[in-house]
Amino acid sequence: MERVVITGMGAITPVGNDVPSFWESLKTGKCGIGPITKFDVSDFKVKLGAEVKNFDPTQYMEKREARRADANVHYAMAAAVQAVEQAGLKEGNFDPYRTGVIFGSGVGGLHVAEQEVPKLLEKGPGRVSPFAIPEMIANIAAAYISMHFGFKGENFCPVSACATGNHSIGEAMRAIRHGYQDVMVAGGAEELCPSEVAVFDTLFVASTRNDEPELTPRPFDANRDGLVIGEGACTLVLEEFEHARARGARIYAELVGFATNCDATHITQPNSKTMRICMEEALRTAGLAPSDIGYLSAHGTATSRGDCAESNATASLFGNRTPVSSLKSFFGHTLGACGSIEAWLAIEMMREGWFSPTINLTDIDPECGELDYITGKERRIDTEFVQSNNFAFGGINTSLIFKRM
Repeated sequence: MERVVITGMGAITPVGNDVPSFWESLKTGKCGIGPITKFDVSDFKVKLGAEVKNFDPTQYMEKREARRADANVHYAMAAAVQAVEQAGLKEGNFDPYRTGVIFGSGVGGLHVAEQEVPKLLEKGPGRVSPFAIPEMIANIAAAYISMHFGFKGENFCPVSACATGNHSIGEAMRAIRHGYQDVMVAGGAEELCPSEVAVFDTLFVASTRNDEPELTPRPFDANRDGLVIGEGACTLVLEEFEHARARGARIYAELVGFATNCDATHITQPNSKTMRICMEEALRTAGLAPSDIGYLSAHGTATSRGDCAESNATASLFGNRTPVSSLKSFFGHTLGACGSIEAWLAIEMMREGWFSPTINLTDIDPECGELDYITGKERRIDTEFVQSNNFAFGGINTSLIFKRM
């Protein structure tokens, strides 16, 4: 099977609209949580979110396209443009028919549905926008990316809630590893919208620490009160190793392991046993033992059931010898985008040997697994391998493993 490497990365997030600014925010401990301003939350119990700020989609798309597209597409396009430019992909150094896109979203253009359904119910079908379906379908971001660059290879959109970003990267890896494609652009995007916030509000899993945004979310902390919804996108360029070397591309990491499975028990209550099996399978595909992993990027949503199930699954496999942190403490839960954002950050931290703590984690919940949680300040770790885990509604589990290059 072919080796798969990472040659480009791009990101739009609540703490930075490109890779350098996001990385600087992480290193300085900047948090992207604050009051929601994109829509009226006066009737919501939850008034906090992690919003993308000062973002202009016309830097990455034509104005006409930007007007028609939903914000999750704007973020996806921006992250893809950044990643492809960093990878140095240009006409003549890749085969467009062997270059594809796997880019997902947890829910797609839900904000479009929020706008168009009331039109249908109140004013009739004649008032519904003819662009409604193209704007709201989850795979439209993948389509826009392929059209923008002329990538004519494999193209589809995983939709697996909070595991979407990991699924996109993992399936892109498989396409290259088995020889179907040379290059894949992969990632996830999500837009903050009222329906999402309302659902997590009514599920009683969202933080209502509205007057103290700097103190939430608190993954694995005994005083956590739920997740904070965020938005953004991240894109990785995956490439077959010899193809990357032949065109002189800079290689940032190698993707050596991926696994996914399903609890098949409950749509919102995670299962520790199946989570552990997923992590074990990722290690098996990479040919590694738990002791080889120098850092674990946890899903860490700051929900009661999720944190306990994940941490206990992790502890049962790794014990307390592998450093762990949750990066959602900085930029909230970006749903379909979180897997790709956190995978990219795991790569960056491995390259720098600098690993972020979980901010706001001061009192570890005794119900959580006994792990080596990174708290307080960053930690210097020299490691060759990092593992990034994401778990989702529907009982979906995913795990990626990266090797330093």
